[in-house]
Amino acid sequence: MVDDESAIVTLLKYNLENEGYQVTTCDNGQAAFELALANSFDFILLDLMLPGLDGIEVTKRLRQEKVQTPIIMITAKNSEYDKIIGLELGADDYLTKPFSPREVIARLKAISRRLPVQEAGQLKVEKERYHFADFTVDLANVAVVVHGRKVKLTPKEFELLAYFVKRPNRVLSRDKLLSGVWGYDYAGQTRLVDMHVSHLREKIEPNPKQPQYIQTIRGFGYRFTGEVNET
Repeated sequence: MVDDESAIVTLLKYNLENEGYQVTTCDNGQAAFELALANSFDFILLDLMLPGLDGIEVTKRLRQEKVQTPIIMITAKNSEYDKIIGLELGADDYLTKPFSPREVIARLKAISRRLPVQEAGQLKVEKERYHFADFTVDLANVAVVVHGRKVKLTPKEFELLAYFVKRPNRVLSRDKLLSGVWGYDYAGQTRLVDMHVSHLREKIEPNPKQPQYIQTIRGFGYRFTGEVNET
């Protein structure tokens, strides 16, 4: 848990330990980054406003270092811009102060339910590989290869693509995608889905302006099409 407000740290640490969590704390971004690189954690509770490196920069650097530990951002800010930036960089959830310890614990449990088996701070997914005419999605190794070349996806882009390929030819509303990929209903945040779909199209579609795989169903949402051969 990373926060420079000692009262919040004391309150959350007490309640989390009562729930059986072991809690490591620090009060600045640089220390948080170094701790997360050197240790295996189940979750990172990360304040946005920190001395030195802020929460956005810590999240960005951790994802660049392939640290996939779920991150919940905690902040006094409540703007849509801050939420989208944090989630776009790879945060898994977002809490706005003031909040109750019960809400934090509920969010941790919700993330635990939707994640694959987690071991030593790294996500372990079932061994599945999906082959398409233009690309391959390897869930076991969290990798996407397009025409023999590995492409870099953000954690949320990969989760969204995995959600699509497991549900071929189904019309999925934006609210359904928000709930399935971000873990709960981000009411009114459908722009987040559209932004990630646009980025995915740029990376996997032969012609992003005329998408072959992720098709827009006007008035409803999106549908993933393509002959999938699972191995």
